[in-house]
Amino acid sequence: MIRTLQNAGPALKIILGALLVIICASMAITLIPGGLGSSLGIGAPPAGVVATVGDQQVTVLEVQRTARAMIRQQFPKGGPQASMLLPYFASQAAEQLINEKALIAEAHRMGLRASDDELRDELQHGQLGAMLFPDGKFIGQEQYQNFVQSNDLTVPQFEGLEKDFILVRKLRALVASSALVGDSDVREEFISRNTKVKFEYAVITQADILKGLHPTDEELKAYYDRNKASYNNSIPEKRQIKYVLIDSSKVGAAASVTDKDLQAYYDQNRERYRVPEQVKVAHILIKTPLPAPGEKEDEKAIADARAKAESVLKEVKSGEDFAKLAQKNSDDPGSAKNGGELGWIGRGRTVPEFEKAAFSLGKGQTSDLIKSSYGFHIIRVEDKQDAHLKSLAEVKSEIEEKVKQQKGAQATESAANALLSQSRTEGFDKAASGKGLTPITTDYFTKTDNLPGLGTNPQFTDAVFSEASKAPPDLVQAGGGYVVFQLLGIKPQATPTFEEIRAKVESQFKNERASFLLQQKTQELSDRAKSGHDLKKAAKELGASVKTSDLVTPEGQVPDIGAMSNASAIFALKEGEISAPISAAGNGVVAQVLERQAPTDQDFAAKKDQVRQTLLEAKQNDLFGLFVTNLRKDMEKSKRLKVNQEEMKSLTRQSSQEGL
Repeated sequence: MIRTLQNAGPALKIILGALLVIICASMAITLIPGGLGSSLGIGAPPAGVVATVGDQQVTVLEVQRTARAMIRQQFPKGGPQASMLLPYFASQAAEQLINEKALIAEAHRMGLRASDDELRDELQHGQLGAMLFPDGKFIGQEQYQNFVQSNDLTVPQFEGLEKDFILVRKLRALVASSALVGDSDVREEFISRNTKVKFEYAVITQADILKGLHPTDEELKAYYDRNKASYNNSIPEKRQIKYVLIDSSKVGAAASVTDKDLQAYYDQNRERYRVPEQVKVAHILIKTPLPAPGEKEDEKAIADARAKAESVLKEVKSGEDFAKLAQKNSDDPGSAKNGGELGWIGRGRTVPEFEKAAFSLGKGQTSDLIKSSYGFHIIRVEDKQDAHLKSLAEVKSEIEEKVKQQKGAQATESAANALLSQSRTEGFDKAASGKGLTPITTDYFTKTDNLPGLGTNPQFTDAVFSEASKAPPDLVQAGGGYVVFQLLGIKPQATPTFEEIRAKVESQFKNERASFLLQQKTQELSDRAKSGHDLKKAAKELGASVKTSDLVTPEGQVPDIGAMSNASAIFALKEGEISAPISAAGNGVVAQVLERQAPTDQDFAAKKDQVRQTLLEAKQNDLFGLFVTNLRKDMEKSKRLKVNQEEMKSLTRQSSQEGL
């Protein structure tokens, strides 16, 4: 029943920021139509802007924030592989954000809108419903306010995100509505998915071929010379530093908070602790049907709903248990199972008719029938609370923790700045020693290496690798505090000699050669088996092992082949037919079908609706994907969409080169 939200907490920010990304991804529109954008020139997006879509902008900060959220979702524990994938995710994030804004612009052009009623329904029953209405019950005004105050989204921003999500969903439904799936398509797909085969198969492994490869130095040197361009600058730049970590948790632990500090913080943030007027309510809703666009209300249905509501109201007035009546009769599924309980609500959270009645009733009172756009409500006020300001005593523990954190952060920053200043005047070692600190001196390291106390920290390593040679000590906020560091040396990118890279060259040579020989030998196996129509004999001649599968579907697994999707060609074979060479799970395979088992008509009857729905969704996704591709092309052609290639290159540039 809430109408709007004021903010979204930290957990919500990721969800809200990714709502449209999620829906776009689910619709298979993470496309790159024609590459990443248009050429630069007159009217190109300015620095800091990745793309302009109509009058909207996709900024570098938006892309970076979205990319990091995607990485956190994929790699919740972080790690070096997560930071190394940032360029890839930045590319994906940029495309999704551009598509998102293009779709929203097109939805507006087509006259699609998202109403407040639709927004309200989305908040209660959509992806955020579990947060705002756990077990179908509103979390309550006070808890809700505490929940939403810890972020920087405004009301318009939040409602805009939700309404954009609704708009894209409407646009997809409109575009995908023309998708049709014929009966013949359903049967063909069902048979394809559910036909089982049993087969013999001969396997040649690349591992066995590798064992027989013993390249000479001459062969390896020749391979190195042929591929020398790929080794250019493959040894990444390395740097050596000494550094000291000023840990905020240690410095902050010594911070003390006085009553004067608490009073000052309270006085500066009084509005945060102001509680509005609110009522705790329960209700019983008897719904009335919404008329279709352009049609009149169904007067009979409304009269029937009124009659039912009046009957329930009589039972309430006669002293029947309100909660039981709500569970039995209410059409609000979220609150009915909780006896009609909605919890605490403030003004502006419900439709006007409901609000007016709820705030006019006294504690313990029950309303007469209240008509709203949802239907007929019977409202009971369980408690009331006047608007008031929480006292300092009520919020002291909450404030004390925040003030302690602030003072700790200030003390940490001051200590770091003092150390930096002294390091630049007195020398790094002397300044650290004077503070009772022991600097850490590293070996030469790359951007992706772990550093003691810091792990892999892109923010810190970016700062280190941007320092000029012989620069004075510098300061970076990282690793739960601040790091004061001094650059000691730089080893630039380099191209390794053959001797330095011999092991890697040998591994690459052998893998490339083994792959070629595996392909060649598997082809020979297939040719011999087909020529003599004898797979076992051909396998014996070439030293390949022969195995027999169970009856398996296209979604099954087979040893040495893995998922049968790797060997889908087997399902096209007739009984007794021998396959062409198959590459699966790093092995070469040749198969001969022993038995085919088609699904029955009874199986088809049981699963045809499920298959039809799957095909329909796939076709809808294809239609919408094509729509997005064409929309992007049209917008680029008409200059309504412009991409800043320089910013894209900067975002997607590999942050470090892989070590040897």
